[in-house]
Amino acid sequence: MTAPIPTGSLRGVRVLDLSRVLAGPLCTQLLADHGAEVIKVEPPAGDETRTWGPPFVTETMSAYNAGLNRNKTNLCLDLRTREGQQVLDRLLREADVVVENFKAGTLAGWGLPDRTLAERFPRLIHCRVTGFGVDGPMGGMPGYDAVLQAYSGLMSVNGEPSGPPLRVGVPIVDMVTGIYAFSGVLLALHDRHATGRGQLVDCTLLDTAISLLHPHSPTWLTAGTIPRRTGSAHPAIAPYDTFDARDGLIFIGAGNDRQFRQLGEVLELPGIAGDARFATNADRVRNVAALRPLLAARIGALARHELGRALLDRGVPATPVHDVGEALTDPQVRHREMVVELDGYRGTGIPIKLSRTAGTVRSAPREQGADTARVLASLGYTDDQITALIDADIARAATETATARADPAG
Repeated sequence: MTAPIPTGSLRGVRVLDLSRVLAGPLCTQLLADHGAEVIKVEPPAGDETRTWGPPFVTETMSAYNAGLNRNKTNLCLDLRTREGQQVLDRLLREADVVVENFKAGTLAGWGLPDRTLAERFPRLIHCRVTGFGVDGPMGGMPGYDAVLQAYSGLMSVNGEPSGPPLRVGVPIVDMVTGIYAFSGVLLALHDRHATGRGQLVDCTLLDTAISLLHPHSPTWLTAGTIPRRTGSAHPAIAPYDTFDARDGLIFIGAGNDRQFRQLGEVLELPGIAGDARFATNADRVRNVAALRPLLAARIGALARHELGRALLDRGVPATPVHDVGEALTDPQVRHREMVVELDGYRGTGIPIKLSRTAGTVRSAPREQGADTARVLASLGYTDDQITALIDADIARAATETATARADPAG
């Protein structure tokens, strides 16, 4: 199969994706969505997310894996071998960007420490994703999303006041690191336009997790106050919480005095805004224990969707609490094209929308090794050399059946 020609703002940019799991693959998928040519190099053992299921899209591809690897070609290669490293050298010669999340020292063990990469490939942008960084007291330690949520203090502020610290329900540290890596690559590409030189983009899960602690970090840095868990509530705004409506949960956040007055009118509590206990946001935060029952008694008699719309019409932030299925079938979500379908592939849409150079979903996630022969041929390998690499189990190609499943268009 020949993939459609990219038309996004990153067309012409070549990216070598040596990463696995989440942060790196998300970064490269974002680059690919916006037109970059991305070659994912997958080891013979496979990206472990292929097995993270059920559910599974194919026998060898989980839904988790499929959510991070569209718009890429897939080369299966054993980079631990001398011949695999020779292929890597050719790939690096043609790449603008390489994204990797190897254990610290892996590239150096293959003869490619940071200095060598910079000297041999001076225009190359090297994006490295690690858990804690490669130096310092925790340098080189493996990093996982939940571990960094706990280590950074992020988990300590998540959960109900009477319960234990909880992991955020999505791998937020991994995902934001992927977005930061994407941003860093774009910054480095911009700088290269002026200087002609690449550079290292150094992203760690630790740095990301610490950056996500707002507003708790400035509170501690200013006053030394250890934050407490507040559930869905906000530590500095009231009311800002979920409530039980007649038919389910609704979230309401009145962030200023006008919104609080409007909330009182919609709930037919017009005198509440004049109550001295609730006159200002600071008053409401101090007296939230008295405020919440007054609101909850009226909210519990109302339907969540009707109340949410009535409050939004008055400029009060509010919404029913949707489950994932409700969110992904919501008319506004579909209007924003945040669910996409292509040749049997279904995924979330592209969140960064550009008016002139819009990103596109051009190809479904590929099976492991689906493009091995084509990529090697593009590097100048002959058919005999490709066959020899595959026979020696240095490179692997997907079976025709697996490739057909991943590539319905043929």
